[in-house]
Amino acid sequence: MTMNATPDFSPPEGAAADWTVPQNWQHFSAGDHAVWDTLFARQAALLPGRASEAYLRGLDVLKLSKPGIPDFEELSDRLEALTGWRVVAVPGLVPDAVFFDHMANRRFVAGNFIRRADQLDYLQEPDVFHDVFGHVPMLADPVFADYLMAYGIGGQRAGGLDALKYLARLYWYTVEFGLVREGGELRIYGSGIVSSYAESQFALDSDSPNRIAFDLERVMRTEYRIDDFQQNYFVIPSFEELLRATTQTDFAPLYRAIRRGPDIPVGEIVDGDDVVTRGTQAYAREKAPA
Repeated sequence: MTMNATPDFSPPEGAAADWTVPQNWQHFSAGDHAVWDTLFARQAALLPGRASEAYLRGLDVLKLSKPGIPDFEELSDRLEALTGWRVVAVPGLVPDAVFFDHMANRRFVAGNFIRRADQLDYLQEPDVFHDVFGHVPMLADPVFADYLMAYGIGGQRAGGLDALKYLARLYWYTVEFGLVREGGELRIYGSGIVSSYAESQFALDSDSPNRIAFDLERVMRTEYRIDDFQQNYFVIPSFEELLRATTQTDFAPLYRAIRRGPDIPVGEIVDGDDVVTRGTQAYAREKAPA
């Protein structure tokens, strides 16, 4: 579930003040569960050797291989025993303040619908498969679980500093589309990659995108795109380092410094980058309008 950069407004009918809704697991049809099982089987076969050890451990310990869309109460009970997090259902994208409040209190908001069978490869709004299969296994890792809570607390502060744009980029390039180095190899952990059959391959195998060592300021200066494969991926050395970099940084002066400089366009390499692999950007050129 990604942030929705909109002002706060009233929750829709049927939702609580914090925008949560009952999951009503029984309302999912046999076809809905079949879509989950199809997506799960495809990704579960692809991810070993590609996904981070933390992600694969979470997938196993949370028993997400059980057929059908998970029951959030059962899933939350297992997750809470590990890291204190729970999964709560929401009707769709939620306002920023609501998103950050849930995250700061170790509640992960998940969409309460699943894509149709003819939408297996792309869906603009995150559904229950993206949110639960993509995000929740990483929340079983204590270090990453702490990072996401710290991110929520940081988000509560960022609104008053007019810095949500920069913080959204950090989320995008870590939580959604992050790479990590493990045992000398690159592995995927971002939910937007692990939940996508095509991008799970593109992010590691293609020679088109840039892969750049993580730097907090660099990431928050960098624009991103939401409608196609990424042209830049940022590589963290470890989840411990990601947590350290974000919890031991005073963000207020960093936001001021970023605001004084230009944004970095998608796909660019700039002076000072620690480039892991320089991409050809061939995919981006092929997709560019004539």
